[in-house]
Amino acid sequence: MRLLVTGAAGFIGSNFVHYWLERHPDDHVVAYDLLTYAGNRENLAGTDDRAPFVKGDIADLELAEQTLRDHDVDVVVNFAAESHNSLAVVDPGLFARTNVLGTQLLLEAARRTGVSRFHHVSTCEVYGDLALDSGEAFSEKSPYRPRTPYNASKASADHYVRAYHETYELPISITNCANNYGPFQFPEKVIPLFVTNALDDRPLPMYASTQNRREWLHVRDHCRAIDLVLQSDRVGETYNVGSSVEKSIEEIADLVVELTGKSSELKQIVPDRPGHDRRYLLDSTKIERELGWRPEIGFGDGLRETVQWYADNRAWWEPLKERLQVEETAWR
Repeated sequence: MRLLVTGAAGFIGSNFVHYWLERHPDDHVVAYDLLTYAGNRENLAGTDDRAPFVKGDIADLELAEQTLRDHDVDVVVNFAAESHNSLAVVDPGLFARTNVLGTQLLLEAARRTGVSRFHHVSTCEVYGDLALDSGEAFSEKSPYRPRTPYNASKASADHYVRAYHETYELPISITNCANNYGPFQFPEKVIPLFVTNALDDRPLPMYASTQNRREWLHVRDHCRAIDLVLQSDRVGETYNVGSSVEKSIEEIADLVVELTGKSSELKQIVPDRPGHDRRYLLDSTKIERELGWRPEIGFGDGLRETVQWYADNRAWWEPLKERLQVEETAWR
């Protein structure tokens, strides 16, 4: 394959580049990223000779199309997105531009160049949220009910991806994933925020709805799922990718405190973010049944390894703390 990976300097995108080069050493990979505040070239250290880097915006149709032609790309994997719910509350227009318009223009570049697959990486949050006492899980047939500007922008992007398949016969696939965690995650997200704050004996800001839950998936398991989707001939399909492991915000804080050996007094209650979803849970039966995927990394082991990675890589995350866009304790 000859892949263009967008959002390649971000968290999941950079993990995917490293994963793909390890698993498919004969493939050609192009790393494409605009390097916004959450993009970091250091995430791609050691890949330059095997994955040429292009600094570019997915909303730049001319550059995206030219990059696809110059590298004779046949597969696009689109991770590029603004993804922080809190920032979306403050600047919703940014999310519409990047996640909706950017995806449409990247789709157009892919259509013009005739790629053999356009894979779009989406989120569980497009389905809305579930009650804490619900026995339900979201399937691929669940209706879209986004509740925040970020969720709405990703839902809109999904619709554009499917529309390009139906209208132009662009060969697409979509994965909707649970919350990811692992190395190289920007320290605005809850697990790296809690870990890095704990390491510095700073407060762990927990939203007032401390029992709101998320489903947690290690980023490497997510990369394996996308690999299986790309290797399959099932064009036009959507797959949910989850672990069935749910943890509340307070449970995450308690685990981080335990793994870092810090005091539970670091836990701090802050006002809820507007539109704070209660719970997400994905039914991953389809990808398990059709492609044989199942998560391999247990949450306990994965979180322990992740905490250790941040403890060992202060030089990576300390400068990034200065780039945080939102003060999570400031909601009113």
